Amino acid sequence: MKKFIFTKKILVLLFISFVCAFTFAQSASKSNTKSGALPKGYGGVELGMSVDSTKDALRKNSDFGYNGDRDVSLLPGENRTLIETDARDFARWSYLEQCWFQFYNDKLYVIMLNLNKKKVDYYSVFSSLCKKYGDPIEFSPERAVWKNDDVQMSLERPLVLKYIDLKTFNSLLEESRVEKTAGEKLRDDFLDSL
Repeated sequence: MKKFIFTKKILVLLFISFVCAFTFAQSASKSNTKSGALPKGYGGVELGMSVDSTKDALRKNSDFGYNGDRDVSLLPGENRTLIETDARDFARWSYLEQCWFQFYNDKLYVIMLNLNKKKVDYYSVFSSLCKKYGDPIEFSPERAVWKNDDVQMSLERPLVLKYIDLKTFNSLLEESRVEKTAGEKLRDDFLDSL
């Protein structure tokens, strides 16, 4: 009788171990498939595109409300361009409102999509992104962030979906730190000369 109870306990422990191992393996494979594959944009517009190829993609997708070259402007600083679109008057069916596309050296590195709050809500978009890409790596009342080595995608309140090319963004961030440090040094030199 003791041998039967001992064998039964071992079988139960083996079964529980098997179930735990199987569950862990499934959750690990799900998170691995979701975490690496983030979109590089939306509606035919992707990070890394040139200004001209972005204009072509915007012309092909009327959801953005692109009106041509009058939506394009130069930003302060070298080699920076911005395309701003507004679908509120020209594409009332669209889930998009205003959208911004930032370029550096003719390369699209930031996409900001202001979503139509009358047609879609934050929770629906958040739930869809979690279902498709897994849980965000950062989460606060202001925003949720998904990230891999190349792309950061964030959903920000009230309802903005943002895509960032991390390599370009980080290089610009480094350049601005260097410039600031040089500026601080010049300021210190000036103050020392007084």
